Order: sequence, then C-alpha cells, then structure tokens
Amino acid sequence: QVQLVESGGGLVQSGGSLRLSCAASGLVFGIYDVDWYRQAPGHQRELVASMYYNGSTNYADSVKGRFTIATAKNTVYLQMNSLKPEDTAVYYCNVGVLTDHAGSTWTGWGQGTQVTVSS
Repeated sequence: QVQLVESGGGLVQSGGSLRLSCAASGLVFGIYDVDWYRQAPGHQRELVASMYYNGSTNYADSVKGRFTIATAKNTVYLQMNSLKPEDTAVYYCNVGVLTDHAGSTWTGWGQGTQVTVSS
C-alpha cells in the first residue's frame, strides 16, 4: 500500500516563493511519473507540471520559467518562484510509483495543499 502526503502550501505575497512536497511512503521502489495539478475555485483542475520516467519535464505556459518540478528519493517537489495572485489554488500531486522489482505500479493523488498568493 502506498500513501502520498503533501505539504508546503501557505500564504505568500506576490513575487514570493513556496516549495511544495509530496512524500510517498509504503511499498515504494521508485517513482516513475509525476504530475502537479492545481484547482482554483470555480475552475477545472489543470495540469501545471510533469516529470516523466526519463527525467524530462513539461510545464504549462502559465508557469514556465517560474515553477520547477523535481524528485529526490521518494519525495516529489514543486518549487514555485515569482508567485502571482493567479497562482492561488489547491495544488495536488499525482504520482506513479513502482511497488516491486517486477514492475508493478500504483498511481494516486495527494490530499491537496492550499497556496494563496496575495497582491
């Protein structure tokens, strides 16, 4: 069984920075795929950043150059710089995990963390 726990959200002024974490625990032999999504009130959940099994990354145009996705051991991160009020949302990680050496996988969501950027 795998659990994902998010942390790092909060209130920050425009132009500030936050780093979100998403820690995977349990039967985790490695992380092969990571997506960060966000959902603002009244809006659909949108994909913000992705990291693939080969280490390549992709970002939404709205965050390109400001957000960076990374992994270390069994934790995934989203470094957010130069934050803007329009970045205010609940952020969710979606992580694909290898659960054994045979290549079995599990995919799940973090619980979400609120990011609020004041102007």
